Formats: sequence, C-alpha cells, structure tokens
Amino acid sequence: VQAKTWVLKHHFEGFPKDGDFELKVVELPDFKDGEVLLEAVFLSVDPYMRPYSHVRMQAGDVMIGTQVAKVTQSNNPAFPVGCHVVGRCGWRTHTVSDGSDITRVLADWPQDVSLSHALGAIGMPGLTALYGLEEVCAIKPGETLLVNAAAGAVGSVAGQIAKLKGCRVVGSAGADDKVAYLKELGFDQAFNYKTVSSLEEALKNASPEGYDCYFENVGGHFSSVAIQQMKTFGRIAVCGGISLYNVTTPQTGPYPHLTMIFKQLKMEGFLVGRWEHKNEESLKRMLTWMQEGKLKTKEVITVGFENMSAAFLRMLKGDGIGKAIVKV
Repeated sequence: VQAKTWVLKHHFEGFPKDGDFELKVVELPDFKDGEVLLEAVFLSVDPYMRPYSHVRMQAGDVMIGTQVAKVTQSNNPAFPVGCHVVGRCGWRTHTVSDGSDITRVLADWPQDVSLSHALGAIGMPGLTALYGLEEVCAIKPGETLLVNAAAGAVGSVAGQIAKLKGCRVVGSAGADDKVAYLKELGFDQAFNYKTVSSLEEALKNASPEGYDCYFENVGGHFSSVAIQQMKTFGRIAVCGGISLYNVTTPQTGPYPHLTMIFKQLKMEGFLVGRWEHKNEESLKRMLTWMQEGKLKTKEVITVGFENMSAAFLRMLKGDGIGKAIVKV
C-alpha cells in the first residue's frame, strides 16, 4: 500500500510558506498481528502545529496532526474493519497503526452528525474549551468570561459552554463577520480588535466591572491589556498564543507581575491531554449539547489531500470562521 504524505522540508522561519512543505509518496510496511491499516477521511489543521513543529519535529518528518480514519484491514479485534477512529497519524492518507495512537469514535455517533466534528467541537478543540473552563478556571454561574480568537474552533466552543453554565461572555475576533457570528452564538458582547480605537476601552465598555475568567488564545499585546482588566481572584486559562507563533524576534513586556500580585490572579497554562481519562464522558456531554441545538459550530472544509498545506496557511491567516478541516 502506498501513502501520500506531507513532510516538513525545513523548520519555519516567520510565517510558514508553501515551499516549507513537500508532498511525497511512501510505501507502507506489511502490517503485523495487532496492527490495522487506516485510510484518512478527514484531517485537522490547527494552530498548535506551528509552535509544536519546532519542538516535536525534525526536517523531513511527516507533519504532525490528527485525523478521522477508517479501518480498511485489521489484525486487531479492538478495531474491526469498517470502524472509524481518531488518530494522531499526521498528514498522511494511509497509516499502519498498532492501536496505541488511535481511539474509536464514540460508539453511538449519530448518522446525521458529520464525523469531521470528531476533530472539532466533539474532539480535541471542544475538549480544550471544556477543560480550560471547568478544570483550570473552575468557572461559576454569574461570572464574566473574556475569550479572544473567539470565532475559532476552541474560542467559539468556550464561549458557548460558558453561556450554558450561566455566565456572561465577551468575545474578541479579527473581522466583522466573525463578530456577527459570535453574536449569533449568544455572546453578550463582541468586538473587532482590529478596528477598535482602543483595546483597553473596548474591554472596559464590554464589561465595566472587569472579568472573572479569561480564556487566552492570543498572547502578546492583547494579553497585556486584558490582564489589567481582571477582577480580584480572577483566573486565566492559557490555551494558546497565536500572536507569537510567527514572530522572528523575541517579544518583551510589559510585565504583569504586580497586577497579578495585587489582584491575586491565577494564570495557568494547560494541555488538553491532562484530563484524557475524562474524554469519553466529556465528548458524550458535548455531543448531547450539539444534538439539542445548544452547541453550534462552523467548519471551513477544504477538499483534497493535496491542499493540506494551503488549508494550514489559510487557517493561520485567520481565513474563515470555525474549525479548519481537510476532506480527503
């Protein structure tokens, strides 16, 4: 069996370019007892791939990433032919797996819900939103949450979950159509950070009393301004820092230490895998919300494995609303 793969030719310098990737065809080994052959159906492109490529990859490696795949041959009874799995297989059309890096899609996955959502709201991005709010922020009814990059795959879910929990939600995005989408989702306030005359004034106007919780996806200048708007004993879940991913020179302050001391703030970075033992229950909960119409999501679907790199670049530029997916 042959597999098409996208490899990283060399580490990114600044914003990634088409020339940083190469499409290759490789021969797969025969699979052994306990192994399965997977065929990709949907592949995910996510912001984390940009910083992780520097620490998890070498030049020439297949790009990292998650996919929904179908089992086409199996020597493993846990993964029978025809079942669908979510796997950390990278950017490749076919994979031989020993089962350690794949998970069955929920057994009662509804026919009318696309399996692509297993890479979005009912997958890693949705779990990231849920755990950032429940485990890191320990958000409570009546509190006010600030979310930036709020129209993205994680931010849009975080805002909706907070509303389900009885919170007031303020969202920031970088385009007027994204702001309109946040209001459709039920965000109490939303603004375009690129067009406001003052980010500080926009945050104050959206919540004059300040913010109990802050779901951080951006970092940089936005973070410096937002931290000043936190209430005493505020909690900050640091999920991402997309404003920093492509910079070529180190960024410097301002520094938040005195504000964090005087307001007794909690600021915690997190990775979604910390609560992997809760995933099945959490995914079922979010799937129920989606079926009940309480959790809405948009997808930006690119068709064709040959368009993986183009979809990745568009996602990093912020093109489109919602979760970026490639359909093979």
